[in-house]
Amino acid sequence: MKKNICIVLCAVIALSFAACGSSTPPAPTPAPTPEPVPDLIGEWEQTNKNSEDSYQIATITDNVIEVFWKTPDMQALYWSGTFTPPTAAGSYSWESAADHEKTDFAIMAASADTKTFTYSNGELSYEVQAMGVTTTVRMAKK
Repeated sequence: MKKNICIVLCAVIALSFAACGSSTPPAPTPAPTPEPVPDLIGEWEQTNKNSEDSYQIATITDNVIEVFWKTPDMQALYWSGTFTPPTAAGSYSWESAADHEKTDFAIMAASADTKTFTYSNGELSYEVQAMGVTTTVRMAKK
């Protein structure tokens, strides 16, 4: 009987030491999800309006950006030009070349050959020059 008790105790002690030496490996840390490339295509509206009745809106398609002055009674073209979609996540800036076939005859349109647009943290921005004043317009996607 002492021999059986001794065998059982030795087995329990051996299992205890084996349990101390083994541990469950830590769960692997999941890889961070990469930030998606921003999708700028769609409708945009000015967020830093000076008036609720007069502001700018924009439409971006696959390769064109058009910006309009908007009031309750009219919508006038300010800019029509090229758009190159971003290919990586993060902030993005592009130089838009004017479509002079559209802007040359639009009385409220910018006369510049190019305009720089910037996208950062969900916001589209660009400079507007009118009557000797330069303002930065900020837009959010609708």
